[in-house]
Amino acid sequence: MAIQSRNFQYQLGEEVFEACIAWDDAIMGPAPGVLVSHAWAGRSDFENSKAEKLAAMGYVGFALDLYGKGVLGSGPEENGRLMQPFLDDRPMLQQRMRLALDELRSLPEVDEKKVAAIGFCFGGLCVLDLARSAAEISGVASFHGLLGAPGNTTGNKSAARVLIMHGWDDPMAPPDDVLAVAAEMDALGADWQIHAYGGTLHAFTNPEANDPDGGLQYDRAADRQSWNSLEHFLSEMFG
Repeated sequence: MAIQSRNFQYQLGEEVFEACIAWDDAIMGPAPGVLVSHAWAGRSDFENSKAEKLAAMGYVGFALDLYGKGVLGSGPEENGRLMQPFLDDRPMLQQRMRLALDELRSLPEVDEKKVAAIGFCFGGLCVLDLARSAAEISGVASFHGLLGAPGNTTGNKSAARVLIMHGWDDPMAPPDDVLAVAAEMDALGADWQIHAYGGTLHAFTNPEANDPDGGLQYDRAADRQSWNSLEHFLSEMFG
C-alpha cells in the first residue's frame, strides 16, 4: 500500500481553484470519494492530512478549495475577511461546494455513486449546506461546524445522511443553534445524528487551537472519538 497525492486544478469561469487529492494506489478500480472542506483560513496542511488519512481508509480524499488557488489566510483578521463573503452569500458558497462535488465525482479513481463530504469549522457549515441544498451526495459530516441556516433552502428535501460532531461549550454554536439545526434536519428529511462532547470548545480537532478564553481549544479525546464516529459513519454508508 502506498498513499499517493497530487494537486488538482479546476475552474469556475476565470477563477482557478486548487485541491489536493489523495488515494491508495493498491486499490484497483473506483473507490468512494470524500470531500474535505477547509476551515476559515483556506485549504492547508491540516485538510490535506485529512485527505491522506481518508485515503489510508480506502477512500479518495479531495481537500477542496473555496477561496482560489494559493489563497490562505495568515491569522484571524485575514481569515475572517476571506470567510465573510461566503457567510453573506450562501448561494455562492453552495455553488462552489457543488463545483467541488462535481469535480470529485468526475475523477476516474472515484465511484461517482459513492460520494460524501466532511468539513471543519467553517467547512462544517459548508458540508451541511450540501445537504441543505439537496445536492446528490450520500452523506456529510461536520466537525465543530458553524450551524446557522442559510435562508435559501427552506422546503428542500434530502436523502443524505448527516453527522454533526459538536463541542457542547462551543461559543460559536450555542445549544439553541444545536436544537435549531436538529429541527432543520428533521424538516429536510435527512437521516441525522448529533454527537455532543461535554466540556469541549470550538476547534477541538485542531492541535494548534489553544485559546480557551476565545472559545477555541484542542481536545485529544474529542478528536479521537469524533474521527472514530466518522469511520463508522462512512463504513455504514459505503460498506
